[in-house]
Amino acid sequence: MLGNGVKLIIQAAYFIIIARSLGPEQYGAFVAVVAIAAILSPFVGLGTSNLIIRNVVRDRATFSTSLGNGLFVTLGSGFCGLALICSCRFLLPQSIPWTVLLLVASSDLILGRLTDFCAFAFGALENFRTLAQINVYSSLTRLVGLLILVSIVHHPTAEQWAIVYLLTTAAVSVGATAAVLTTLGRPSLALPQLRRDLLEGFYFSAGQSAQSVYNDIDKTMLARLGDLSATGIYGAAYRLIDVSLVPVRSVLSAAYPGCFRAGQEGVSGSVKYMKRLLPKPLGFAVIIVMSLFFCAPVLPHILGKEYTNTVSALRWLALLPLLKTFHFFFADALTGSGYQGLRTMIQFVVAAVNVLVNLWIIPAYSWRGAAWSSLGCDGLLACLYLVALVSLSRRQERRAQLVAAEVGDF
Repeated sequence: MLGNGVKLIIQAAYFIIIARSLGPEQYGAFVAVVAIAAILSPFVGLGTSNLIIRNVVRDRATFSTSLGNGLFVTLGSGFCGLALICSCRFLLPQSIPWTVLLLVASSDLILGRLTDFCAFAFGALENFRTLAQINVYSSLTRLVGLLILVSIVHHPTAEQWAIVYLLTTAAVSVGATAAVLTTLGRPSLALPQLRRDLLEGFYFSAGQSAQSVYNDIDKTMLARLGDLSATGIYGAAYRLIDVSLVPVRSVLSAAYPGCFRAGQEGVSGSVKYMKRLLPKPLGFAVIIVMSLFFCAPVLPHILGKEYTNTVSALRWLALLPLLKTFHFFFADALTGSGYQGLRTMIQFVVAAVNVLVNLWIIPAYSWRGAAWSSLGCDGLLACLYLVALVSLSRRQERRAQLVAAEVGDF
């Protein structure tokens, strides 16, 4: 929480400066490229960030091989993802330079994912202090880079910011990798273990990609079907939603190893574990919703008068933190108890619904349509997760009763 609290302050300053200096149109161009990279980003590493935590929690001796396999897959799939995303240039407006796509994709698909994996490696050993430091340095270097850029060019373009974005991400990536290799020990490659993990790792990657679709595809579609100014307004509002959820994500991050331990008792163990954690984040989410709704009129005074419509966008999206808190906890309960495949299937259903709805609603209602679609899909996701957990819990109870009856008869 402390690390993410510092990160929250840094990100707030970073967000205000980048929104004001780039303006809605250039900021919208940057947001659209980041959104399309976010959809492919989860496939980089093929879930090895999650698997290193699961494997090490269950058997500490697997750390070296999980580390080596993860580094190998992250780098290999990162370059494959870079080649793939460059072929998706047609999804973006022609006004966005291809160099912005190349620079941002290199940052997010290779360097950023390598940094994330290194942070998860420390998390697997429950060294949350170093994990938090890596997250803070990641945001801090971007803020410093942005301040230097703005001091040189008062109103930079999306392309100029993308260059700084790449350089600052590279600096943190090199530092995080060096910290892992010098502190945690030498990695080793174990192909048999990698082959066993790849299928479940694919479930993690596919699920995270589906999550990125229903979180971020609306920004890319808004840039393509609407205009970049609307994308900038909507992206600014959605960015505030993401930042406001930092404390909730902190609890989930710290609880993730424990979720796998509790899941060894089945879905009922994961549900009990998550139920103990949920009340306080839920109360915080309610406070977030009220704060975002009533404080929204302050935004144009902070970001600039060009962002006046962000007030309405933020008020429409204000309910999202509450919905996301529910489905974050429900989703991790499924994952911890071994139902990542079911979680992924639900995420793909919601992602497909989101895309289909956006195809109709964005051309008709611009960013308002994107906001309505986000609310509906996050609500649907929470409901589907809840139904799945209730059904699985009841099935487990029936099995336990049958076993008890058979033992009694014996």
